[in-house]
Amino acid sequence: MTITNNPYEMGLERLVDLDIEPDFMGKEALRRIKAEGVARRIVGVEIAGDPIGFNTERWPVGADGAVVGHVSSAISSPRLKKNIGYAWVPADRSATGTSLWVDTPNGRAQATVVPMPFVDPTKEIPKS
Repeated sequence: MTITNNPYEMGLERLVDLDIEPDFMGKEALRRIKAEGVARRIVGVEIAGDPIGFNTERWPVGADGAVVGHVSSAISSPRLKKNIGYAWVPADRSATGTSLWVDTPNGRAQATVVPMPFVDPTKEIPKS
C-alpha cells in the first residue's frame, strides 16, 4: 500500500469511521470514494506452476486476452505448497474464484483470486 491507495481498495473499510469527530484530512475524499466505489482492488492470488522466487516486480495479470492489472509481490509458500501473491485488478475481477493469468519469469501461469489471509482465512485454527 502506498499513499496513492485508499483503504477501500485494500479491503480495509472496516477501519474507516467517517462519523467520528473531529474532521480529519481526507475525510471528504473517503466519503466520495465510499459512495462511488473503487475501480480496482488488491486481491490474493494463487499462481499455478513451478515454485517461484520472491518477487516484487510488476508481473502482468490478465483475463480474456488482455492485461487487466499487475502482481505487486509473489512467492512460493513452502507451508501452503503453492505460489501466492498480491495482485491489483479491476474491482469487477476481484471476486474469490475469478480466473486470471500471470506472466511470471517461468512463463504464463493460471491464477485464481483467493481469500486473504492465505493461511486460515476463516480463523478455524484457533477454534480447534
